[in-house]
Amino acid sequence: MDLNPRRVALLVAANTALAPFAIDAYLPAMGIIAESIGASIHRTELSISVFLFGFALGQLCFGPLSDRMGRKPVLLGGLVVFMLASLAITMADSLPTLLAWRFIQALGGGACVVNSAAIVRDCFSGREAAKVMSTMAMIMMLAPLVAPAVGSLLLHVAGWWLIFVFLAVYAAFLLWLLGTRLPETRDMSLPAASPRQVIRNYASVLKHREGMGYICAVAASFAGLFAFVTASPFLYLDYFGLSPGVYPLVFGVNVVVIALSNRVNIHLLRKRTPQQNLRLGLLVQLIAALGLVAVTALNIASLVIVVPLIMLFTGMIGLITPNAISSLLDHFGHISATATALLGGIQFTCGALAGVMVGLFEVEHLWPMVLTMLGAALLGNIGVRKLTRAPAVNEQQG
Repeated sequence: MDLNPRRVALLVAANTALAPFAIDAYLPAMGIIAESIGASIHRTELSISVFLFGFALGQLCFGPLSDRMGRKPVLLGGLVVFMLASLAITMADSLPTLLAWRFIQALGGGACVVNSAAIVRDCFSGREAAKVMSTMAMIMMLAPLVAPAVGSLLLHVAGWWLIFVFLAVYAAFLLWLLGTRLPETRDMSLPAASPRQVIRNYASVLKHREGMGYICAVAASFAGLFAFVTASPFLYLDYFGLSPGVYPLVFGVNVVVIALSNRVNIHLLRKRTPQQNLRLGLLVQLIAALGLVAVTALNIASLVIVVPLIMLFTGMIGLITPNAISSLLDHFGHISATATALLGGIQFTCGALAGVMVGLFEVEHLWPMVLTMLGAALLGNIGVRKLTRAPAVNEQQG
């Protein structure tokens, strides 16, 4: 298919950026939203978990559907659902209403995002696909960095409702852009897997011991990350008393560290295997989580200590995720779309569960966050060491 790789990368990255904006843009407004709907900040933070559950379900359901119906109908349908749900959230006046519309918004978001990688696979292969993916990754890295700052600005201009109007306008822009500039990329003459075959493919990944070890690593580190993301409005706005304007700066440093650790990972891969880097990232994450538990227990958890430890924990995502995914797909190259969709479903479900653990008990302290992060780090380390083979020390990347 004769398509400009850069153009496809920009279109697909603009589409994929929808999810981090939907998750992160309203974080600075969490306290104000809580007041306006008459709920505590902890209960309002559950809207992040509800979004992640819906996002996981959207990926699992709409990935196989786009293989049958084509990419564009599912993608454009998801954008319409996301846009309408975003507008409905602006009128939410209670917690149940907010949670219900966030779930529907997430289903639409899942339908959009699951198509991004599929479109790249349809159009490109080998080195060309890797180039498009790396351009996407670069643009994608900016979204979580920019989103809280945009949210903070919109909150200052008019109020929290404007953040969701912005998300609706962004979805409408994508609807026009992708509707007019992106052709149908799936070869509709190729047979799609039957629903029974899709279930069999999912089952084959779930039964694969080593594959599940790599999925465990990604899901556990993502759960630890979202324990922090869910707790961050309480942590920074209430516990440490930062303003909504400063919040995006303290939050954004984590994204910068993840980007830097991605570069470190590429450098280390010259002499080390992906499996070695994966285990290193998981070990450092565990040390950072133990550090957070220690400073909380000793009652010395100041902003100066907590922020670097969280940076160290979240930064390891750049070492864990790419190495775990590449190791997983080494085993499932023939059904990479299914393996990726299942990974996404498990990953976002674990992130949602971690958010529930942090927000449900309404404890006005760091304990729910730090203990969830420690539990996630322990699970990731145990999962990889029990389910995957130890990497050979003398094995090197070519």
